[in-house]
Amino acid sequence: MGSVATSSGRCAAVGARRGLSAAGFAVFCLIAGSASAQTCRPDAIDIQTEADPVRFQIEIADTEAERAQGLMFRETMPADHGMYFVYDRADQIAFWMKNTPLPLDIIFINRRGVVCGIAANTTPFSEEHIPSGCAAQTVLEVNAGQAAARGIQIGAPVRHGAILDPVWPCE
Repeated sequence: MGSVATSSGRCAAVGARRGLSAAGFAVFCLIAGSASAQTCRPDAIDIQTEADPVRFQIEIADTEAERAQGLMFRETMPADHGMYFVYDRADQIAFWMKNTPLPLDIIFINRRGVVCGIAANTTPFSEEHIPSGCAAQTVLEVNAGQAAARGIQIGAPVRHGAILDPVWPCE
């Protein structure tokens, strides 16, 4: 594994302690040294892209009733907003769009806070199940097209206090 220089040297120690792969280590070091990082807030989520972190203002759905309701019946949502579904543990998850008039991007996030699946441009009102394809612990729903427009990709680190074992922890 190559070395990545940081001003504090913290990156090398933390990356090694977390047992990250070479790619994960490089991404973590990039994030750890990023001057544009913002502090965590319960009503916001950050996703690291190749360019810079992007932030969405979120509503949290962390009870069964809130998760069941989701964004059903909502007709509009600002481009920088989303709904964040939080589960007690990571597992295979499936969503559907029944009673949801907004086309959405559904971003599945594993227990380490890494994007592990993206269902882009989902079909409003569809009862077709949309599987995570990975063990997801949290899920972010945003307006359709936002994942691509903001450069969000599978493998991107995510930062929020609800993530169980984060590779990009809150400060």
